[in-house]
Amino acid sequence: MRRDAATCGGCLVSAVGAVGAVWVWAASDRTQRHLGNEFENNGQDFGAFFLELPLVVVGGAVVPGLVYALGAWLLTRGRRSASPRGSEFHA
Repeated sequence: MRRDAATCGGCLVSAVGAVGAVWVWAASDRTQRHLGNEFENNGQDFGAFFLELPLVVVGGAVVPGLVYALGAWLLTRGRRSASPRGSEFHA
């Protein structure tokens, strides 16, 4: 796998993971309850918004990126052991 393709793929997976995590978080019943979808906004709690949203975005971006990096590392590790010594780096 070329380094540019691996980098682009990792960034794409992280972006999709962050957007997907925010989407799922925003659609959950618990979040809707905290953000005031009750009668006349009773129980509105923006602490959930300010505390949870950054964690959801970071977790959604980091976890898929780490899984992708682990998979790419495992794939290139198998190729390096099969290739002759000294030919693992190409310009």
